[in-house]
Amino acid sequence: MVIITQKQIYGIRFLRQYSVNHFIIDFYAPSIKLAIEVDGSSHVGKEDYDKVRQKYIETFGIKVIRFTDEQVMGNTEKVVKEIERIVCELIEITSNSKR
Repeated sequence: MVIITQKQIYGIRFLRQYSVNHFIIDFYAPSIKLAIEVDGSSHVGKEDYDKVRQKYIETFGIKVIRFTDEQVMGNTEKVVKEIERIVCELIEITSNSKR
């Protein structure tokens, strides 16, 4: 997801393979506390583990959104629009909390 790593979503910096204790997040934007997970075939059958992992990550105030490989590869535009929508919301929330 090159668009994420090149700050092309509202100039937000995303880090790739970011560590939250012993868990690795695919993409993380620290300024708005957003994690993006892209679930491939390695996640099949591990849904319960993923739920526990996500709940743990969320205890740090991090919002987690998930997409499947199929969504990313098959409908990139829709995925990017959804990420943009959520980033916009989080920017607004972050701006309001700093006032």
